[in-house]
Amino acid sequence: MSDFDQYLATGKTIDAICVATGLDPEGLPEFDSGPGLIDGLAKDERPVDAIGFLAHALPTREAVWWAWSCAREAAGENPSEAVQEALDATGCWISEPSDANRRAAYEKAQKADMGTPAGCAGAAAFFSGGSMGPPDQPEMPPGEYMAAKVIAGAVLLAATVDPTQAEGRLQEYLKRGMQVAERVHLWQPPGSGAHP
Repeated sequence: MSDFDQYLATGKTIDAICVATGLDPEGLPEFDSGPGLIDGLAKDERPVDAIGFLAHALPTREAVWWAWSCAREAAGENPSEAVQEALDATGCWISEPSDANRRAAYEKAQKADMGTPAGCAGAAAFFSGGSMGPPDQPEMPPGEYMAAKVIAGAVLLAATVDPTQAEGRLQEYLKRGMQVAERVHLWQPPGSGAHP
């Protein structure tokens, strides 16, 4: 393991993300970078840990898009009205991350059920920042990694909607998350010209 405190473009360290996700440093595969760690976890048949790590490492808006895209796929061609509305509201927040859209995504997520991938994606948008309390009350910001934990849950729920396809979906969704990481230059150190 080299440079465990390696900084990602978000300013987070691999060490801090491992602590946030509950990954034991002693149980990690050998790695020399963030992608190396994720690849090692996947090869060790630990895609759940790899998805959790990536959900905590990505910038929040891009990570919500990842969760939303997986939830949208898991919903199929004929989702219930509540699930479709949650997906639409979350998509609106991704396109325009205003406070009104953030709150609308959460309202629709609750109607879709927080135990669904679409509900989790909407909740992740809500936990992305701003206040968790009513708009006219003192600000109550979410915890630092609340959105990341719900994002990981959305991706995992989406992958396991059909248990017979879970193994392949976990790998597919992890690959999709890694493509997002590449697009935002996540693995570049801060100050290197990367723009997450």
